Amino acid sequence: MYFPKGYKPLLSQHETEKAIKDAKDTFERSLSGALKLSRVTSPIFVPSGAGINDDLNGVENPVRFSVRNLGSAPMEIVQSLAKWKRMALADYHVSPGRGIYTDMNALRPDDDIDAIHSIYVDQWDWEKVMKDEERNLDYLRNTVRDIYSAIKRTAFLIEEDYPVLHDTLPDEITFVHTEEAAAEFPTLTPQERERELAKRYGAVFLIGIGYGNPPHSGRAPDYDDWSTETEKGYHGLNGDLIVWDTVRSDSLELSSMGIRVSSEALMRQLGIRGCMERKDLYWHKRLLAGEYPQTIGGGIGQSRLCMFLLHKAHIGEVQASVWQDEARKEAESKGFALL
Repeated sequence: MYFPKGYKPLLSQHETEKAIKDAKDTFERSLSGALKLSRVTSPIFVPSGAGINDDLNGVENPVRFSVRNLGSAPMEIVQSLAKWKRMALADYHVSPGRGIYTDMNALRPDDDIDAIHSIYVDQWDWEKVMKDEERNLDYLRNTVRDIYSAIKRTAFLIEEDYPVLHDTLPDEITFVHTEEAAAEFPTLTPQERERELAKRYGAVFLIGIGYGNPPHSGRAPDYDDWSTETEKGYHGLNGDLIVWDTVRSDSLELSSMGIRVSSEALMRQLGIRGCMERKDLYWHKRLLAGEYPQTIGGGIGQSRLCMFLLHKAHIGEVQASVWQDEARKEAESKGFALL
């Protein structure tokens, strides 16, 4: 089954489309104000072989094509803008304490397709310049709290306009390290740990995504810093923001983010993952040459956030993409359609 037993949408299709825009506009303004971010235009494709595209977990294949009028130069549809944003901050000469955000639209054809995953990814990609001395967990936590406050504000205003949509989020977000979670739940899988923690706290930020053998979950070695040792001997200056979805009775990741790699962290993580050859790529050479500022950044899923705030059971209720025939038929049997 693709939908919980007895599930019915709380909003009509017309109300849903209006609420999607309201939620996106409200959150975008709240995020921009909280983090001091200016909106910029971003690419949907980047040159192949330059190290600019995000390779996610290192196994996903980007969509590639060639441009005839550029001598058939190979290009790739972005999978995210994690590295492009840091390059943009350098080229735009953005000052510390300020940043950028953009609407990122990506294709990830290797992703699963289910109630919370689509091959089309839409998110607010954001990046902010920070001072070198701010490269610590306190700065990461404070940034997460600012983002969570923007989510809470959006949830409140959506409930004001659509009273049937009750805010289910706790007032505060809880921080847990992945190594703490593994110690508490040694027999559970990472996804099962996330579910237990999200159910317990309502909203949790899991620190240290990408570190360990095996890691809690994958993270590329060349944008987030997941290997720096921090407090209590734990590792990682990054993480995932996860909430408890009362509609699906399951955890739902809304954002991944982190303090980005320094030159030292980049070389260390390339070595850990056995891909030192990346240091010779265009993007990586610029970082190692000191051309990029120290930054923090991440992505916040637009459809995921709308799905959560509008109490939807399937991401296809708020996003137009391709879905299994069985999912479409199940939705139709319940009196609504997937986009």
